[in-house]
Amino acid sequence: MARASVWLEEKTRRGGRGGQPSGLDRARITSATVRLLDSDGLDKFSMRRLAAELNVTAMSVYWYVDTKDDLLELALDAAFGELSLPDAATGDWRGQLRSLATEYRALLVRHPWLSPLAGRYLNIGPHSLAFSRVVQQVVRRAGLPAHGVTGAISAVFQFVYGYGTIESHFAARVAAAGMTPDEYFNSTMDAVTEAPDTAKIIEESRDLMAARGGDTVAEMLDRDFTFALDLLIAGIEAKVQRPERGAGNCATSHDEPAPANEDAPPTP
Repeated sequence: MARASVWLEEKTRRGGRGGQPSGLDRARITSATVRLLDSDGLDKFSMRRLAAELNVTAMSVYWYVDTKDDLLELALDAAFGELSLPDAATGDWRGQLRSLATEYRALLVRHPWLSPLAGRYLNIGPHSLAFSRVVQQVVRRAGLPAHGVTGAISAVFQFVYGYGTIESHFAARVAAAGMTPDEYFNSTMDAVTEAPDTAKIIEESRDLMAARGGDTVAEMLDRDFTFALDLLIAGIEAKVQRPERGAGNCATSHDEPAPANEDAPPTP
């Protein structure tokens, strides 16, 4: 039988079995799990290592969770609890969407183990659901038709997921090399510039890299992220300002201008 979710189990709602060891609770276990995942990584995490961190026996931990998967799912939701959520009922939806996307990116970089877990579990903990609800409310206020809301959310947050995941991988490589991000970047660029197979590609893109700007790796990453996010938000605005043509116009040739939609608001 496929595993469902720790959040659907009755024991989780009770907070533990009867007669559980004193001095231990699910919140403490979850916090320790997050700390270990941050310090040791997902691959090295184990129930035995967690028990040692808590100075208890492994069996003591099992009073509160049945499996390692339960712990990882609890840690995943705890990480989502770090996000600051706006009042989605008021304010500028563009600014709120930028803020949510930026915070999610930082969360993925801060906790490199989060991205693989986000795709492994149902992710229906209270913090994750609160984040999803606010995102949906913010995007709804953009004025898109109902059938376009989930697509817009996917466009923005799957981009952020990918960007943050790659950025966290880069941070891990930098740490493993014992360098600063700028040292690692410069060393890598020197190496690929000297290699025959990659030198030509680097030379062809040199003008793009110069135009991108940024004196540090952090500035380059921030500028690329901001520009890409602005493109996505502009795309949402364009969809709102120019609604999709009806099914009767779908066969319109790309070589001919589509009939004007007199009911559509003017474009800027």
